[in-house]
Amino acid sequence: MRVQTFSSNSSAICLRGCQDVTTEELEELLQGAQESDSLEFKGAMGWDASLIKDILAMANVQDGGRIVLGIEDKTFVRQGVSQEQLDSFIPDTMMDRVGVFADPHVSFSVDKVPDTAGLHFVVITVAPFERTPVICAKDGGFQNELHNGTIYYRTKTGRPKSARIDSANEMRDIIERAAIQTMRHFQSLGLEAKAVEAAAPPGPPARAAKMAEIFDKELGGL
Repeated sequence: MRVQTFSSNSSAICLRGCQDVTTEELEELLQGAQESDSLEFKGAMGWDASLIKDILAMANVQDGGRIVLGIEDKTFVRQGVSQEQLDSFIPDTMMDRVGVFADPHVSFSVDKVPDTAGLHFVVITVAPFERTPVICAKDGGFQNELHNGTIYYRTKTGRPKSARIDSANEMRDIIERAAIQTMRHFQSLGLEAKAVEAAAPPGPPARAAKMAEIFDKELGGL
């Protein structure tokens, strides 16, 4: 059952044609219970602020990713989630909680899906950023783990986890994908990069300046 598909600070939009995650798709995700940079398993829990960092990080992964709740941590044994936990995933609440930390907005959907044994799981599907990487917009979150101006990502060293970018390679990956996405956006509008540059006013736009400042800050700490 789909709870709702929505953007964290805009009107509701649909991912993947608004199709529910099916039991068959869930079984494929759980097959072998192997986490990756685009797939995160978490134990049985209701909606919690600790999920915000994972959602921000998944948005910065190529093609986005999924967070599956109801899998025991470390052992990856299927637990399922209770009805009370399922009911805690309220779209408006999630939208508000994620929206204040995400710049630009993050688009994601939530499905409540049974496996073949009848256990229920929550699947959060996060769309990748459209043109610019998602930056944390303020301090706070679960145990104050979120920091203003930080880009979160899914680490590829050791067990995948959501964390601050910790290597120049990861930063380059995000910058390159942002450049490609921006170019595709210009092309979709029938514009060429040179034409856009010629039409642009002198000096970088505020958004570009902010991104450059954050990239310099992040790279300076690597």
